[in-house]
Amino acid sequence: MFSYYGSKSKIVDYYPPPKHNKIVEPFAGSARYSLKYWQNDVLLVDKYERLINIWLYLQQAKISDIKQLPILKKGENLSKFNLLTTEEKDLLGFMIQAGVNAPRLTCTEAGVRNQVTAKNNIIRDLHKIKHWQIKCGCYAELENIEATWFIDPPYQFGGEYYRISNKNINYKILSNWCQERKGQIIVCENTKADWLPFEQLKKIQGMAQTNTIEAIYTNYKPMTLF
Repeated sequence: MFSYYGSKSKIVDYYPPPKHNKIVEPFAGSARYSLKYWQNDVLLVDKYERLINIWLYLQQAKISDIKQLPILKKGENLSKFNLLTTEEKDLLGFMIQAGVNAPRLTCTEAGVRNQVTAKNNIIRDLHKIKHWQIKCGCYAELENIEATWFIDPPYQFGGEYYRISNKNINYKILSNWCQERKGQIIVCENTKADWLPFEQLKKIQGMAQTNTIEAIYTNYKPMTLF
């Protein structure tokens, strides 16, 4: 619905479809996997409170609420929009610059176009998330239930740019936790990572025009490999 650093928008179609009605995303981000299979029983969890608050705002928002959000002009700063709530400002902060790790304040020329696209996407998809469960928390706190676990943590190499970064993760502990999940396990990484036996999935071009090879660990064979 909105752009976020590390989004799986370019490769979501390459991941195996869910084998369970319940989908759990313990590192939710922009939740592209859950949005693809939105009819399922979805649980989003993330430690980044500002991000979760945006999701909670969107869940209760009406289409009219989104339509009345302002479109910033180039050079305008969100700090001047005093009538907006914190969550509305943070949502717009992601809309005015694609692929960032935290909301921005000043609108760029590209940000004007980004806002229009993002607003249309949100209006189109808003109904999809009304039945989801969304909460702020740590992956380690989650009950080990039978589900499709789509696990997309900050990457071992490159995940330092998240607000809650790879420096906060013990990958040995995370590795054991992932493998202990009941049901279907899908773990996202790139091929530099060594904390699970990852397989190549797909080469993509990142936001900085750099190529990376996305990788996957799963207890079911991927539908498409690199």
